[in-house]
Amino acid sequence: MNYKQLPENGTKKSSTMKKLLIPIIIIGILAFALFRWGIGVNNEIIEKEGVAVAQWANVESSYQRRADLIPNLVATVKGYADHEKETLEAVIKARAEATKPTINVDASAISPENIAQFQKAQQGLSGALSRLLVSVERYPDLKADKSFLELQSQLEGTENRINVERNRFNNLAGAYNIFIAKFPTSYVADYINKGALGLFKSSPGSENAPKVQF
Repeated sequence: MNYKQLPENGTKKSSTMKKLLIPIIIIGILAFALFRWGIGVNNEIIEKEGVAVAQWANVESSYQRRADLIPNLVATVKGYADHEKETLEAVIKARAEATKPTINVDASAISPENIAQFQKAQQGLSGALSRLLVSVERYPDLKADKSFLELQSQLEGTENRINVERNRFNNLAGAYNIFIAKFPTSYVADYINKGALGLFKSSPGSENAPKVQF
């Protein structure tokens, strides 16, 4: 009788093993699917961040182009309008502030705080330039100078480029910020320590590129 019971016990054990194996397989499949999903989200976060960071380099390049034009602008104005010493010194000081190494935003730290600091310095330079250009109206000979006219064209183009590159950056960084804030992507972003990128805030009249008129 004992021999007849062995197959029965073996069948019960086999059935029990199958019952245990099915949930294990299901859990394994779900874990693998979750892992694949996490890898995909991680890669998409990295890609979106990389595109925004690359665009930030274009923003910095445009601002640097404007800063590079200022020494020639100041030198040209000084040749005709030496009485504008205070205004010229304000432009030089604002340029120095806007190009300080501590103001420049590293690609690995495009935080809201750093962007705000950078934007404040650039707005200070924009204000100083605007005051200088208003003073130029009092010097007809300066406005007719060939070098000055060339600087006018270059500065206009640079201001337009700054506006374009800033808008592109805000679009890309904004899309990245929305993506990492959504559930459940936010869990992956937190896990790999990815935070929101800073954005340029608009100020009155900033939706239009400054008009550079001499």
